[in-house]
Amino acid sequence: MKYDKISLPYKFSDLEPHIDAETVNIHYSKHLQTYVNNLNTIVENNPSFFVGKTLEEVLSDVNNIPEEIKLPVINQGGGVFNHNLYFSILSPTAKLLPEGELLKDINDTFGSVDKLKEQISNASIGHFGSGYGWLVINKYGVLQVMRMSNQDNPLSIGAKPILTIDVWEHAYYLKYKNVRADYVKNIWNIIDWSVVEKLYNKYKA
Repeated sequence: MKYDKISLPYKFSDLEPHIDAETVNIHYSKHLQTYVNNLNTIVENNPSFFVGKTLEEVLSDVNNIPEEIKLPVINQGGGVFNHNLYFSILSPTAKLLPEGELLKDINDTFGSVDKLKEQISNASIGHFGSGYGWLVINKYGVLQVMRMSNQDNPLSIGAKPILTIDVWEHAYYLKYKNVRADYVKNIWNIIDWSVVEKLYNKYKA
């Protein structure tokens, strides 16, 4: 059993000017790869626990992870899952507005797409330290904005993540320095709502 990072459907430079090529390269090729390597080392040393389990299944049932590897799995497994989701929803040809059932749900829950984006942006910008801003379907089936620290993942509390903004400094510091707000503002130009819609429909099915 081995876990891996996603194959990017775009070149490192394709997300410019919103995220620079060097940041995407280092973020994907170094940071994410390190999480993959570390997670697979844990898997190699504890093969029986991981047999037949997707990473989503592992992180959705953290209370059943053996205590001696629980925190490393949450950190390294979260690092793989969170980054894979983050990179999967970015696109140089992003669909910039949701449609269909997701749009209706957003309007019913938040009032408008702009109000939702404002909530996610505020959660991401205002998060202290490293972590992520999230849009999830919570355990009650309701859309919810949240933020979580480090590589923690909403799956661990019964929520299904459909959109995330990585606010670890390595995601933006080369271009934006300490101005996280500019990074978060600009990332909406490359968040692909067509991918978010697919995740929404998958979890709502």
